[in-house]
Amino acid sequence: MRDVFVLSLLNLPMEKSEHLNNIIRALPDNPGVYQYFDNDEKIIYVGKAKNLKKRVSSYFNKEQQENGKTQILVRKIADIKYIIVDTELDALLLENNLIKKYQPRYNVLLKDDKTYPWICIKNERFPRVFSTRIIIKDGSSYFGPYASGKLMHTVLDLIRQLFKLRNCNFNLTESNIQAHKFKVCLEYHIGNCKAPCVGKETEDEYNETIANIKEITKGNINTVAKHLKGLLHESVENMEFEKAQLIKEKIDLLDSYQSKSTVVSPAITNVDVFSILTDEKSGYVNFLKVVNGSIIQGHTIELKKKLDESDEELLTLSIAELRERFSSDSKEIIVPFKIETEFPNVEFVIPQRGDKKQLLELSQRNVEYYRREKIKQENLVDPERHTKRILEQMKKDLHLKEEPRHIECFDNSNFQGAYPVAAMTVFKDAKPSKKDYRHFNIKTVEGPDDFASMEEIIFRRYKRVLEEKQSMPQLIVIDGGKGQLSSALESLDKLGLRGKVAIIGIAKRLEEIYFPGDSIPIYLDKRSETLKIIQQIRDEAHRFGITHHRNKRDKGTLKTELTEIKGISDTTANKLLSHFKSVKKIKEAKEAELVEVIGNAKGKLVWDYYKTDK
Repeated sequence: MRDVFVLSLLNLPMEKSEHLNNIIRALPDNPGVYQYFDNDEKIIYVGKAKNLKKRVSSYFNKEQQENGKTQILVRKIADIKYIIVDTELDALLLENNLIKKYQPRYNVLLKDDKTYPWICIKNERFPRVFSTRIIIKDGSSYFGPYASGKLMHTVLDLIRQLFKLRNCNFNLTESNIQAHKFKVCLEYHIGNCKAPCVGKETEDEYNETIANIKEITKGNINTVAKHLKGLLHESVENMEFEKAQLIKEKIDLLDSYQSKSTVVSPAITNVDVFSILTDEKSGYVNFLKVVNGSIIQGHTIELKKKLDESDEELLTLSIAELRERFSSDSKEIIVPFKIETEFPNVEFVIPQRGDKKQLLELSQRNVEYYRREKIKQENLVDPERHTKRILEQMKKDLHLKEEPRHIECFDNSNFQGAYPVAAMTVFKDAKPSKKDYRHFNIKTVEGPDDFASMEEIIFRRYKRVLEEKQSMPQLIVIDGGKGQLSSALESLDKLGLRGKVAIIGIAKRLEEIYFPGDSIPIYLDKRSETLKIIQQIRDEAHRFGITHHRNKRDKGTLKTELTEIKGISDTTANKLLSHFKSVKKIKEAKEAELVEVIGNAKGKLVWDYYKTDK
């Protein structure tokens, strides 16, 4: 009965509810993959499970239905099918293959549609070695894929310099060679091929070369170098010095190639490294393949979220996908956090220090760089998309009902209670709108009272907005903590605006964000774009307010010094200040200079007033 009640929470039709309940009751407790179908019998979601019954049932419980995206998915489920497998890893691999095949609407979308190059060793007598982007299942060996075509061609160039291989497409069967169907070509004459087509190189000799090439493509440079050093020693003992010189050149070539690789540590043999970075819409996973202490491959993928998938879900899916794609069989995988899915004969390591920790940090830097460059490119191509992403993130971080496309921020300034002023700065679409900035002179508050000053300017600002029927902001930011925020709320209450416009306070000391009615602040990530926008508009308000306050204070200084001189008006004082730029320079001026600016009589008054200081 409990299952029926839970499904009824979704307000599904009775017939549909009973159908799904019957399927859920019959689900086994085995590992497997489940598929959700809509009314058109189209797969809309594929998932894996260690226990099919528990996992599928969880989609229909009350707690899960609080997730809006999951609720939408569940409402569209018309049928459920499943496939039982032996292990959770089998379920993960099958899930990955089904997602790639059907691309269900509510599954993570792997945004990586490139076709990567491979090095192919053809399945034939005297195999050819070449690059390809098409894999044919004919028994040939493929090595890669290479995320960089340049890296692949570097490996191929190394192979061609080390070994003499055929590049013709003749069918070199034993009967054809013995029948002398072929003749040596230019490649033989210029030293690029040993002419197995006419029997000048045996199949065993050629296959030994292919074995060495396979080691190089796997990144096992040391194995090939060790083999060549053995041949070098043998040639020297046999006094075959010309042959020894050729082998030595090959060893030097291998050393040169290896020195250009990113060497991590000789102590680290074969490991895979994975790191992840996520945001609101995507996950980014970087993969590094380390063989014999050197990074031989690196690749980053993006996964588009559909159902608020966790970092562990995204990383687990990526590990399965990338290890399959890059044909990795490493027994050790370095990860940033614990992975629950078991991979047979594989150990997951979360390093705390040392070379492995540095490897993980390198992978993390790679994924951060990838995301930063991707966002930078998006901003160049579509600035509006960049703005919308920031506003959506602010809406989520600050629990707003709508995107804060119009933000207004307020700050007070005074000097020991004198010359109190306030400033309002405005951001529209996450950018400063300087034409909308406003200054306020505090009119009703006596003395240094920031709380009362904030209450006054908020009331004055939004009383005018209402009277003139201007558009209200989606967010008000108060520079200050609980006290200033409470004062601002008093004014919003008087105007009947409380609850109709979002308002927060930001305290300078630790950048705490305060919300109305909540004494406990939140702390946003120091790197978050939301905090950076709030800090920027707050700093703008502070700068704008300080400038106004300084100007007002200077005018106050002008009045208290120059206008105290009997016979000197504000107009005359302004004329002097405009010419000499400061009161200090007026004091230091000669009488003739003063007379030239304001005339004989007034010039003599100012000169006589300050001459005792000269």
